[in-house]
Amino acid sequence: MSDILEQKRNLLVELRTQAEQGGGPARIEKQHAQGKFTARERINRLIDPGTFIEFDRFVTHRCTDFGMEKTKYLGDGVITGIGEISGQKIAIFSQDFTCWGGALGAAHAKKICKIMDFALENRIPIIGINDSGGARIQEGVDALGGYAEIFYRNVKASGVIPQISLIMGPCAGGAVYSPAITDFIFMVDKTSYMFVTGPDVIKTVTHEEVTKEELGGATTHSETSGVANFKCRDEDDCFERVRELLAYIPASNYRAQTPKFTSDPIYRDNTKLKTVVPANPKKPYDMKEIILDIVDDSHFLEVHQDYAKNIIVGFASIGGIKIGVIANQPAILAGVLDIDASVKAARFIRFCDAFDIPIVTLVDVPGFLPGTVQEYGGIIKHGSKLLYAYAEATVPTITLITRKSYGGAYDVMASKHIRADVNLAYPTAEIAVMGADGAVNIIFRNELKGLEGKAYDEKKAELVANYEERFNNPYRAAELGYIDAVILPEETRQRLFEYLKVLKDKKVELPKRKHGNIQL
Repeated sequence: MSDILEQKRNLLVELRTQAEQGGGPARIEKQHAQGKFTARERINRLIDPGTFIEFDRFVTHRCTDFGMEKTKYLGDGVITGIGEISGQKIAIFSQDFTCWGGALGAAHAKKICKIMDFALENRIPIIGINDSGGARIQEGVDALGGYAEIFYRNVKASGVIPQISLIMGPCAGGAVYSPAITDFIFMVDKTSYMFVTGPDVIKTVTHEEVTKEELGGATTHSETSGVANFKCRDEDDCFERVRELLAYIPASNYRAQTPKFTSDPIYRDNTKLKTVVPANPKKPYDMKEIILDIVDDSHFLEVHQDYAKNIIVGFASIGGIKIGVIANQPAILAGVLDIDASVKAARFIRFCDAFDIPIVTLVDVPGFLPGTVQEYGGIIKHGSKLLYAYAEATVPTITLITRKSYGGAYDVMASKHIRADVNLAYPTAEIAVMGADGAVNIIFRNELKGLEGKAYDEKKAELVANYEERFNNPYRAAELGYIDAVILPEETRQRLFEYLKVLKDKKVELPKRKHGNIQL
């Protein structure tokens, strides 16, 4: 009897070892030669040591077409299971490029669907590590159906549990749509790429010649298309930034946020902020200086750092209270709102709202970017997404106008009129339909008509100064109750913390409806 038990134990050990080998030593060596870790190594480097519990280690495909029955790998080219990151339970899958190039078949997809269902039922984040050449051609519609099952679960889990995609190699064809639905996409410079159709197909159909890197590399998707939220130097950098992100977001929309530890005093003056905003309203400055001075430990996790740089979004904390930050960036295009900036901020706001993360908005915006490129591109439609996202949000929202807030952009950027909870302004704030110079040209066109030279300059300067005194300050809006308080820059951190503390139990009742119809 003991011999039989020993044989069974040995068989289990042998099968485990076989599963851990993936596509075999030669293919593992090739993976390493490309600067990439294996699927199993990636999991072990990302999660807390010793916490991984694997599911379905011995699953294999059932395909008998095209000689597929002759080649089987235990696990069928994807590793799935649960683990912990900084003590937080997570579900994870990692595609194994050493097995058929990570191609997805029915059994492979079923494993991913199973771990996604587990994540949703247990309200824990799901992390997908993508490294796959696409659908397993030999399995035909079974492979395509597998993708659709994954997409369906992505949609079902959206807004309930955080979904994070790590692109660690190729992600092509139908495979790209699962990451596209998830909340955050991480890409690795020079070793990962995403595209619907590859360079060869493009050359055949459109006669364009383009490399994989140019078409769908990390730089392309983090700077041009906006598909990727984070571009990482290498795979270890990617894992570190995923851990950093998870420190700011809850495990699900059912879980209350836990405080973030900080030793940074709440009641410290933001002395530096006295001089950050220039006296000259046309002079640029870096809004990140304000952000870094008011958040805990000067730590700000910027999302979409390289895309639509005229607006800033990211995570931070104030007094341990985790927040999402949206801010116009006067150093880039004067902080103007355009199509890309509107969509970038709207998407971030909707994530924060789905997971009850308070939103702090820093405003210095001259308006929407004019021009035929923007109008033909649909700035009306895309700009409305930002308006919709702010108006729909029920989380605590605090708005601080640091300088300009002109025209429709004033309304859109979390104004009191679309129900921001607290609206603040620095003494330097200018709230008006437009800048003084443009306003005077319109309002006083008749008075200026016929004047020339010195007489024109003196009259216009007088009218501009008068307009600025009457309108380009925060006090007119404060008189009307649209600004709750005008604060000094050095008070910013403590005032934001006090409002965040009061708003932590905010509850809003919404009209019953299936869902709203946001512009797409």
